[in-house]
Amino acid sequence: MTKCVHLIKLNVGSETVADLKNWQSEKRAKAPDGNPRHLTRMWPKREIDLLKGGSIYWVIKGFLQCRQRILRLDEIIGQDGIRRCAIVLDPEIILTTSVKKRPFQGWRYLDPNRAPVDLARRFSEEPTLPPSLAGALADIGVI
Repeated sequence: MTKCVHLIKLNVGSETVADLKNWQSEKRAKAPDGNPRHLTRMWPKREIDLLKGGSIYWVIKGFLQCRQRILRLDEIIGQDGIRRCAIVLDPEIILTTSVKKRPFQGWRYLDPNRAPVDLARRFSEEPTLPPSLAGALADIGVI
């Protein structure tokens, strides 16, 4: 039986996880049911594996910092007639250990065995460390 897979996606324009939350609170970033969504041109070939419990891991300012569980994939046909994929997400943003990531286009698959660890929920309400500091601490195994 195949396990789930995750996606990694750059969050261009956000400086912090709070910026991601603010962007997702805007009406244009929501699916009709009110859940946040991310539109992409490509439909994931591994859709079935993503929907087995996969998440989208967000890279903000060069560091993978948080994730959201993928609820479903919706087909969206734009005014230009082009089919797009709306990745509909759980509104809960889960902070993860910071991992440095180089820029890339689009999204990438992430094997669950290589996914960063979620930070304890008790820490998720506390202010986050600057990404560069969190990444340096993660590199030496402190967090």
